[in-house]
Amino acid sequence: MEAYEEDGPMVEEEEGEVGPIPVQKLESMGIGAADVKKLVEGGIHTVEALAHASKKELTAIKGLSEAKVDKIQKEAWKLVPMGFTTATVIYEQRGEIIQITTGCKDLDNILEGGLETGSITEIYGEFRTGKTQFAHTLCVTCQLPIDHGGGEGKALYIDTEGTFRPQRLVQIAERFGLNGNDVLDNVAYARAHNTDHQTSLLIAAASMMAESRFALVVVDSATALYRTEFNGRGELSVRQIHLGRFLRSLQRLADEFGVAVVVTNQVVAANLDGGSMFAGPTVKPIGGNIMAHASTTRLFFKKGRAENRVAKIICSPSLPERDATFGISPEGVIDAKD
Repeated sequence: MEAYEEDGPMVEEEEGEVGPIPVQKLESMGIGAADVKKLVEGGIHTVEALAHASKKELTAIKGLSEAKVDKIQKEAWKLVPMGFTTATVIYEQRGEIIQITTGCKDLDNILEGGLETGSITEIYGEFRTGKTQFAHTLCVTCQLPIDHGGGEGKALYIDTEGTFRPQRLVQIAERFGLNGNDVLDNVAYARAHNTDHQTSLLIAAASMMAESRFALVVVDSATALYRTEFNGRGELSVRQIHLGRFLRSLQRLADEFGVAVVVTNQVVAANLDGGSMFAGPTVKPIGGNIMAHASTTRLFFKKGRAENRVAKIICSPSLPERDATFGISPEGVIDAKD
């Protein structure tokens, strides 16, 4: 059965083309170089980003009128499918999704192969449950060949808490037989100092991903700066709107570039309303429904015996609720110790 497109037939990508389409492609379709330059300066680096953006976002770019946006998007929609297709096509596409190993067999098993690319995975838990160590391990494993559980790509790390330690990457690289210096060169790092800066870093990230193959984006943590900048119920609405836009931008990176997005999240004590301390979980993640709906997969980390930790799948569109035990060592995330 053919796939149908609302505004015309789908345009097949040229043979050999893989990944997102550079926005410069539009110059061959009659869009002026000056307008393409404005798109790039406005943070639009791929035809997919252009096709998926709202008219409101695009007209906010300096020099682009509503009429010009209509013309440019019409050309973009010729290259990017925006209408209905069949479940068969989606099934085949999902069969090609790359999964990145976590470094622990049991954890990979409950995730049915590893961390899924093209989506957001949220990891929440108390301090010292292994969230940052998990993120460091992924920065190394994402660089492995695909047939070894990797993504054959670089990692991008946004640090909001100052807990990134490059020496950990070198230690973990040795375990996987990778050159430490090469691993470090393949990790792009930035420290976010406020929520606006945290969001603006994603524009720079899109530019980098348009130039080179990335397999992973880490934000550790996504909510730390929001907790300190927005206080009380009076600012809750503004905080949630800002957080929602940040998470939407992360999802766009996952959609456009096929990267695995991992966000760590802090927790707050639950059952503060006077209810029984034994009723339900003792902690809950920050961010409320905005964070819950933005995450494709939610993992809850908690402490286990000794250096072991327990990861539980809380929410996933395709994975059942189950848990696995893993260990933390100088080599990163490892199989649990007896």
